[in-house]
Amino acid sequence: MIRILLVEDQMIVRRGINLLATIPDIEVIGEAADGEEALAKARSLQPQVVVMDILLPKMTGIEILNQLQQDPHSPPVLLLTTFDEDPLFLQAIQAGARGFFLKDVSVERLAESIRAVAAGKTLFQPALKERVVRAVQQRGNDFEHLSHPDPLTPRKTDVLRLIAAGYSNREIGESLSLTEGSVKNHTSSVLSKLGARDRTRAVLRAIEIGYL
Repeated sequence: MIRILLVEDQMIVRRGINLLATIPDIEVIGEAADGEEALAKARSLQPQVVVMDILLPKMTGIEILNQLQQDPHSPPVLLLTTFDEDPLFLQAIQAGARGFFLKDVSVERLAESIRAVAAGKTLFQPALKERVVRAVQQRGNDFEHLSHPDPLTPRKTDVLRLIAAGYSNREIGESLSLTEGSVKNHTSSVLSKLGARDRTRAVLRAIEIGYL
């Protein structure tokens, strides 16, 4: 059972998304209608995944992400949005968001994504991923990275592409006929060569310099 916290200020939207409670392996353990309530419940209820609107009263989703990132055991966050604001997407990824979805996403697709994020994947709907790419190209990023990253071998580039697509180590291994141990080694090498501390930042840096 995957325990989730649902954060949305509009009650009618929250009730629609709360249909997740009908999914057998997902349990909605709490709801929040503003940023301060969301942060408090994320810390007290310890959900496995937070599904959250990007714009909320009192604190934005990005501000909440920045607060949660101070705790190494913070839950992964999926952001929901209706807004076409490229800078917001980039800021949220830099703050640690694990995925974006438009609010018209189906409950079934959202449930699949919750399972994936709980398993360690990073997910973005294609249309939103295009906005992130555009924002990176227009603005660059402001987290630590190597100014002149080492080139990647074709194999490491293949691993990076699958990381960007949200594949797990096991799935990458199956796709490339590698053991999970080899995938972990390739991933560590990719992070090192790009000077990135995690997968999300590695993907952003790769987009910025044209590796993806």
